[in-house]
This record gives sequence, structure tokens and C-alpha cells, in this order.
Amino acid sequence: MNANRPHAKRRLLLTLRLGEMPEHVPTIRECLRGIATMTDRIDGGVIDRLLRHHGGAARSARLHSARLAVARHSPAAQLRRYDGIEQITGVARVLRVEVADDVNMFSLIDALRQLNIVDKVSPDYLTTMPAEQIQTAGNTDDATALAWQPRNQLRLPEALGYESGHPSVVIGLADTGVRLEHGELDARLRRGFDSVDLSQQLLGPGYELLGDNIQRDEDPNDEVGHGTACAGIISALGSGMPPGAAGACGLTPARVLGAAKFEGRKVVGIGALANIDLGMKRLIDLGVRVINMSFGTPDSALGPDDPKPHSEVVQYALARGCILVAASGNSGRNERYYPAAHEGVIAVGSVDADGTPSKFSTRGDHVAICAPGNKIWTAGLDAYQYATGTSFASPFISAIAGLLVARADRRAQPISSEDVRNILMETARSFGGGDTKGCGAGIADALAALQRLDNTIDESIEAAA
Repeated sequence: MNANRPHAKRRLLLTLRLGEMPEHVPTIRECLRGIATMTDRIDGGVIDRLLRHHGGAARSARLHSARLAVARHSPAAQLRRYDGIEQITGVARVLRVEVADDVNMFSLIDALRQLNIVDKVSPDYLTTMPAEQIQTAGNTDDATALAWQPRNQLRLPEALGYESGHPSVVIGLADTGVRLEHGELDARLRRGFDSVDLSQQLLGPGYELLGDNIQRDEDPNDEVGHGTACAGIISALGSGMPPGAAGACGLTPARVLGAAKFEGRKVVGIGALANIDLGMKRLIDLGVRVINMSFGTPDSALGPDDPKPHSEVVQYALARGCILVAASGNSGRNERYYPAAHEGVIAVGSVDADGTPSKFSTRGDHVAICAPGNKIWTAGLDAYQYATGTSFASPFISAIAGLLVARADRRAQPISSEDVRNILMETARSFGGGDTKGCGAGIADALAALQRLDNTIDESIEAAA
């Protein structure tokens, strides 16, 4: 554990081994709906004794509801009717535990890790999006003209002429939400939701929470600007900026990060791991085909025994056939950054306008591909903004992934996350120069990727004939 890393006070995440979850433990959704209350008993034995000894009183609930219970008014019995994929990947076995006393949290976690029935345990760490630069708009006309450069760099105009996308292919955006009344976005969004559940007491000194953070609801309105910037890249109408890179594909926003100031500095997105994973699973269960994840945690922030963040929900997404795309991070160092570094996730770095890797872009063997991420003109909370960071390279790749899925659907062919990653890397264009070690295969080429997919499908059909 990392005692210096902020976590939601008095909360921990506990994953039990397969077959060890007691049936009586309710889900958080049951508790929010008043069907049940969080239980003060997990196993009636050693886990409960440790919780009482180190944390005083404790109460627990399952973090995730069953896939069959996506509907708002699902019967209570369905909320715990998990299928095999939910059990094997672990999402059915995650508990959010609240203790009365946070002083001995790390001793409690050390003790729980010694138990055979415990698979993983960690504090409910807080996470933020990578450190980016967001600038208020200057001359809108000049900015709009310059905004086409990143799209041309990826050959997106040609790609959208080749494959326009389809509304049945929905991209999920796990972020700070989206400004719902923005003229570029309000007609393009699917109904989203909010999974943030934080309070000032949970965060402790230094943080000043802003806006709606206390209760999960169905309002994913953005109070930071980060998610709105990503949404603009994917789905803008094209009034004051180029149209969205995903064409006609749909977009469902999930507000998994709330808004806060830290020590009086600028507003950032912040969320507990439980908030993020809860929103991610709901997006997957709603049937989105791609999820953009422009947030994360560097490996250096984890303790030596800490589980890698989001591991259960990443495995669950891949098992359900959902394509995951994530920002590589903005440290400029060679390091692993989660969820981007998880196996099966498409990790995206940033390049500048000349095609050289951005100095801030985090590198590593896990990075698959790069896209423009420096001074991207996109939607903002008030109107438009320039946004810089790998957070804004990632949605370009999510959009291209959406086009690939739409193309595969049009050809009545399945496509996996691994297929998308391989196609993007095989068709990547060369960098413009600079040190490219740990930056992936090159710069994405949207048109070449779509053409490679068509050629691969044609070859497989001919081979089967």
C-alpha cells in the first residue's frame, strides 16, 4: 500500500475468491433503492473479526449489480443473479467496505491479505485524469481552420468518406461527464449517468469538492471540461469545430470523476476507484462497443502489494467483447499507467503537429499507437477550448475503433479488441522524427485501418469458399 496516496477515508475494496461470496450480502444498488441496507456481517468469522478489531464497526455491500439488473426498476432478485463471466472476471465478487475508524486502515488491509478467501484488497484510492493543459478559446475562426490539421494527420476526412459510422455502434465515455446543453453535443448524446459518490469528509483536507458529488444519479453534466473536450473530438456536430471523428456512431457519457480543487489550484476531475469501476461496468452492461478512458494511475503511485487498478472491470469488458482505449499518461517518462497498461487495452500516446512524439507523452512497451494530442481544438464548458494531453489523443483512437466496429458490422463480421489493436498497429504511419522508443507502432491512419479490415474480411471469405 502507498500511505501517501490519497484514498476515500474509511473505505476499502475487497475481492473474495471464486465461490467465497456469501449470498446474503446486498448490492449497493439495493441499498440506494431502499430494498436492503449495507450488512455488518460478511462471513460471520475471521473477516468480520478483523474488520471490527482494526476498523471498529463496519458495513459492506457488493459494488456491482448483475448484468440482468441494468434496468432501473429490476426486481431485487435479479440484482445478485450473476452469470459465469461476472463470476470468473471477479466483478461479482467485489465488496465496498466502510469502516468506522480509518486510523488502522493499512493494518487492516495487511491482515485481510493473509486470508485464503481474499483475492484482492486495497484502499478505495482516489484517481484523477492525467495533468493536461486546457486553454480558453481565442479567435474561433482561426482555431477552426487549424483544427483540421490533427484530423488530416489521421486521414479522418477520407476515412469518414469510406465509412460514415452507424448509430447502433455506441462509444462509452468514462470521464468527468459532458456539458449536456453544448450546441455541438446535445443532439448527439445517448442518455448517460453519474456514478460519483464522494463527500468532503471522505477526501479529507486539501480538497474542495465542487458541484454534484454526493449521490449517484442519471445526470452526467460536466463541471470540469475534460469529458466535454473528449466528447467533442468523438461526436461534435461540426458547427464551430470539425465534426466528430466517430461519424454517426453514438456516444454515452458516464460521469465517473467529480470536480474538485486541490489546495486552491485549478479544477480537476477526481473519483474513487469504486466510482470509476461502477460506471465502467454499467457502460459495458448497456452494450457500448468501445470505451474511452482518459484517466489513470501511474505504477509508481501503487504500493508493492496493491492490485492493479480496474483489473476486474477490464477483464469483464474484454470478455464481453468491448474495446477499451486509454490515455498512456502525461509524465513524459517510461512507466506503466493504469488502465492503459492492462493487457488487452489499447494504450494511446500523443504526437505533435509535425508527427514527433509529444514530450509529455508517457512511454512504454504497452503503448500501441499515437494520435495528435497537442493543442486540440474542441468543445469546452462555455464554448470551445484548446486541450493538450494524451487524454485528447485517446478519443481520436476510440473514434477510429468505432468506425472499425461499424465497418465490421456492415460486413456481418465480428471484431475483437485484439483485432482493432493489431489493425491500428499494422497500418500505422511513421513518426515525423524524434525519440520514438516506447511510443508504439506509429501514428494512426484511419483510412488505411478501414481498408485493411476490408481486405482481411475479403481474404477470410475467399479462404472459406
